[in-house]
Amino acid sequence: MLSMLNKVFDGNKRDVKRLEKIADQVEAYASEMAALSDEDLQAKTQYFQEKIASGATLEDIQAEAFAVVREAAKRVLGLYPFRVQIMGAAALHEGNIAEMKTGEGKTLTSTMSVYLNALSGKGAHVVTVNEYLASRDASEMGALHEWLGLTVGLNLNSLTKAEKREAYLADITYSTNNELGFDYLRDNMVLYKEDKVQRPLSYAVIDEVDSILIDEARTPLIISGQAAKSAQLYMQANALVRALRKDEDYSYDESTKGVVLTEAGTDKVERAFGIDNLFDLTHVKLNHAINQSLKAHASMHLDIDYVVQDGEVVIVDSFTGRLMKGRRYSDGLHQAIEAKEGLDIQNESMTMATITFQNYFRMYDKLSGMTGTAKTEEEEFRNIYNMNVISIPTNMPIVRDDRADLIYATIDGKFKAVAKEIEERHKNGQPVLVGTVAIETSEIISKYLTKAGIPHNVLNAKNHEREAEIITDAGKRGAVTIATNMAGRGTDIKLGEGVIEAGGLAVLGTERHESRRIDNQLRGRSGRQGDPGITQFYLSLEDELMRRFGSDNMRSMMMRLGMDDSAPIQSKMVSRAVESAQKRVEGNNFDSRKRLLQYDDVLRQQREIIYKERLEVLETDDMRALVESMIDETINRSVAMHTIGEPKEWNLKGLSDYLHANLLPEGMVTLADMEGKSQEELIDVIRDAVYRVYNEKEESMTPERMREFEKVVLLRSIDTKWIDHIDAMDQLRQGIHLRAYGQNDPLREYQNEGFAMFEAMVESVQEDVAKYAMKAQIQSNLQREEVAKGNAVNPKEDGEAVKKKPVRAEQTVGRNDLCPCGSGKKFKNCHGAV
Repeated sequence: MLSMLNKVFDGNKRDVKRLEKIADQVEAYASEMAALSDEDLQAKTQYFQEKIASGATLEDIQAEAFAVVREAAKRVLGLYPFRVQIMGAAALHEGNIAEMKTGEGKTLTSTMSVYLNALSGKGAHVVTVNEYLASRDASEMGALHEWLGLTVGLNLNSLTKAEKREAYLADITYSTNNELGFDYLRDNMVLYKEDKVQRPLSYAVIDEVDSILIDEARTPLIISGQAAKSAQLYMQANALVRALRKDEDYSYDESTKGVVLTEAGTDKVERAFGIDNLFDLTHVKLNHAINQSLKAHASMHLDIDYVVQDGEVVIVDSFTGRLMKGRRYSDGLHQAIEAKEGLDIQNESMTMATITFQNYFRMYDKLSGMTGTAKTEEEEFRNIYNMNVISIPTNMPIVRDDRADLIYATIDGKFKAVAKEIEERHKNGQPVLVGTVAIETSEIISKYLTKAGIPHNVLNAKNHEREAEIITDAGKRGAVTIATNMAGRGTDIKLGEGVIEAGGLAVLGTERHESRRIDNQLRGRSGRQGDPGITQFYLSLEDELMRRFGSDNMRSMMMRLGMDDSAPIQSKMVSRAVESAQKRVEGNNFDSRKRLLQYDDVLRQQREIIYKERLEVLETDDMRALVESMIDETINRSVAMHTIGEPKEWNLKGLSDYLHANLLPEGMVTLADMEGKSQEELIDVIRDAVYRVYNEKEESMTPERMREFEKVVLLRSIDTKWIDHIDAMDQLRQGIHLRAYGQNDPLREYQNEGFAMFEAMVESVQEDVAKYAMKAQIQSNLQREEVAKGNAVNPKEDGEAVKKKPVRAEQTVGRNDLCPCGSGKKFKNCHGAV
């Protein structure tokens, strides 16, 4: 019954049928295109552009345009897209995700939809996970587009602003996701409109879309400036934490990776620093440093979470195993690790501009993507990005042998079995790809193989420069390659001579990843385009996933059955338990990304208002009307603030003082001028005086200089207040979860307080502009200046703010007093347990 329902309601089958009809239309043009000369085929581009200019839609020309690219690819690249690749391209043009298995030719597939959308003249972006792939695709596929008469740009981190602008002006631009996001943020910090590099965001195809929109979605892009902090505190905290003992002085929860001081540990800290109460608000910085140092020692591990290179801590991407140079852990954790490793401690930073990948890519008019593994995250793609995942059939049937997991009692037994299996397959000439979750694991396997005298390559974060070369050689006869996670994504492993006879590529996974997608990506390395292959995962009851999420009942049952490393268990029950654990983790991660997006949406609405206002300042020649409106708002507010209650209760002296301090020369509007007047009359008197002064200021210089002065004042006020506001929102975000103790929804509280803070910021901008417009002296060297110098960084994936400040309390609360939140708990066990 269930299988019948699946057939009736299988949306993917309907999608595939629809795409097959488009493929039929494209293939119908094949002979016509083949008969055209090179010149006639190239002339089709101008023909399409003219049709669009005269009102034709992209759908009207889709089949013919795809056919043109198909024929051109055969002539330029020597490649002729298969029928399934046409279907994939059609899915991309619709703004969906084409799930195409490894080796199915996703890069060539994208050329058809990219060409079609680039014909509109609004620009099409091809987004890749690293600059190597962006450069490779811009060179190889760019040759095809240029042959057809379109311009191709490559956007790299090393380019100047002028070079970036040229890259974005091209019909088709190849770039990484990071560079696109940072360029957007930088564009909204420029002082002159000519310095902007990006055009409005029209169409994007994201290669490895799951890596960018799912794995990296918890990592906000941040432009940060330096905020001086004392390195000494981290060194002192580190020295103390080294002497603390696990379980006695602090407890560590492996499933949540949470570290907290015990009562005994707290006493030790207080004695060491000569203080009475670690949780007093005067010791917030010390408390924070101790906690981050504890986290650095207990949950952050060298060669797994980070490596030390050239005297610096470099984060290892937990998804790809690559080094993330330039990134820093947020909230003082990086400094704590630097202290732990005995390195120079660098300053913490302050957020100047930030955006998540979710909110950046949702700004495109049309977004599409391709990957080999997206179905497991279909709900997220549909809910967050409004993209459907369409599984495109393979060109050739998959004949790969995916074997059930082998489960060992211990990690050591598992590694020995993997090494033995590699040795046997290597003797037979079969190439082996070994997938590992951590750098540490790859080095353990490497030691086993070195001991056995088996030549091999290790591809991890420590040598990813040779990534493409190592992956290319991984399919040669007898090759053994050890790779972390998704290392080498975007590069196909092609089988060498005699390998098919040896059984194709053998993929051995040494551990299950938290996400089923990553396991599927590893499996997908083998069996491309109908090639033979085998995949096998080796697990142990001591693996992190099994420890954190595996069933205790299952483990005790295994041990009762006398399980040991000499005879592994191949059990579907265990495989199901592992998959169930993975689903739980995936669900948790989805919730976490959704929550981050809900919080970031608050900032997104504010960011759009500020960036729109800022753009108007840059693009409009005469901003006097905006300055006047801000002066008017400031006058109205100041009058309202000082005229509360009956007229006899009005504070006209205070109003006079405020006006002379912020808007007018001393004595210009006297108390006598204001007495006996209504609120409206007061506003009129003040406005008349203010604009008299303002007009005199304009008459004393050229109108051009006055207009530039207004822009300088506006940009400086908006930028200064916006940066302060982002920092304040960061701090609010850090402490807002504590509101849950008072039975309040933290998100709702964040929305309400964030809105109130934004309104206060807008008022502050208006007041600043009014004050500087009226009071500032215009210098001869009038020019726009940056409020602060910023650097592009990616904090760690948890989306935490870069800087944390204490939440102020009305009174000091003793550790053993009842918590003021009303929970009924002692302060040290509630809000004091930071």
